[in-house]
Amino acid sequence: MSDKKLKREERLQRERLRGYSARQTIHAEGVATRKRDNIIWAIAGVVIVGLAVGGQLMYLGAQPQAPEASETSTPTPSATEEVGENQGDVPDKALAEDRTWTGTLALNDVELGITLDGAAAPQAVASTISLASSGFYDGVSCHRLTTSGLFVLQCGDPDGTGSGGPGYSYGPTENAPADGLYTKGMIAMANSGPYTNGSQFFIVFDDSQLSPNYSVIGEVTSGLDELNKQILSKGTADGSQDGAPKVATTITSFEVK
Repeated sequence: MSDKKLKREERLQRERLRGYSARQTIHAEGVATRKRDNIIWAIAGVVIVGLAVGGQLMYLGAQPQAPEASETSTPTPSATEEVGENQGDVPDKALAEDRTWTGTLALNDVELGITLDGAAAPQAVASTISLASSGFYDGVSCHRLTTSGLFVLQCGDPDGTGSGGPGYSYGPTENAPADGLYTKGMIAMANSGPYTNGSQFFIVFDDSQLSPNYSVIGEVTSGLDELNKQILSKGTADGSQDGAPKVATTITSFEVK
């Protein structure tokens, strides 16, 4: 092959090589570009999804939530678990006779007509009628009156301190309203926790929200207006919302039949 043809062949070979290299470079750049674009789109997709999810969470989190239940001041400290056992000589619940008892509870000679539900709260009613019939309550004070949020007059402590009792304690909680709403006129047992019912009870003179830890034994059927006029409306001795009644109050009599 002549030198002229050889040089021409070498030139063509170099041009073919340069063309191939150029095509390879363009291909490689295209591949790289596609990879970069895919990564960018993938990142964008993640960001979009993340923003969507985040926005949804923010939306859900902004919705009003039901407030957690909080206890108002209660007649005595309450408990949430019904664990314990009777202590002392607790009257037999059979004394309640699975029936409604009627009677009169007199406070400072203000007579309240009452009913006690021996079917719904047999243990608590058995104890209450046993104490009432024995004269235990005669002359015992009503040591506590609450006048804001919680509206109760608490009675039945022979010591007048809020810590006295009949020498025994019992449970369980009976006939408590599931929603914790103790309505006007209810009579319920005060306690300091599970199986600590004794002789102390409270009269609800206006609807009150409590934890459902207090046995409802019955209700006042008459006389509550007069009680309010003579005692409740006078408030507490020190003018607070929770304290001894301003008008010293004692149980004149407690009779049931």
